Amino acid sequence: MKIRLVRPTKELKDKAIDFRQEFFDNDEFIINGSELLDKTDNYYQWLKSVTDNANEKTVNPDWVLTDTFFALDKADKLIGIIDLRHTLNDFLKDLGNCGYSVRPSERRKGYATEMLHLILNIAVNKGLSEIHLAVEKNNEPSIKTILKKVGVFERIIGSV
Repeated sequence: MKIRLVRPTKELKDKAIDFRQEFFDNDEFIINGSELLDKTDNYYQWLKSVTDNANEKTVNPDWVLTDTFFALDKADKLIGIIDLRHTLNDFLKDLGNCGYSVRPSERRKGYATEMLHLILNIAVNKGLSEIHLAVEKNNEPSIKTILKKVGVFERIIGSV
């Protein structure tokens, strides 16, 4: 398996819309790590927001510096999305530095593990010595993915 992380572009609009629709068709309306791609109907507005948030001069003052990437396979199919938040504000402190999603039809193929590996390399290159990831306690696949990448369980937040 081989994927690569690429920044969203205008040229990837149709692939992104198709990716988003697959979640909706599977009754999934939250796409983690998508910087609200699941909440917008205008790809170009979303792209501007993602691009602005990747630059410390234009990042939304209510957000943090964030790199968002699409994961493309060898055939350029959009497999997943992942983001890396360089810092954590009060809102993000329990959500972590990274969110990610794999399209429903491509799950359980190792893509999440590979995406996380690639984003960890980017984090190291950006000077981050560690990243924090939050997972819902019933999301066993993500828990296993994180632990495969030498993750350390810290705590459960909220009611048990």
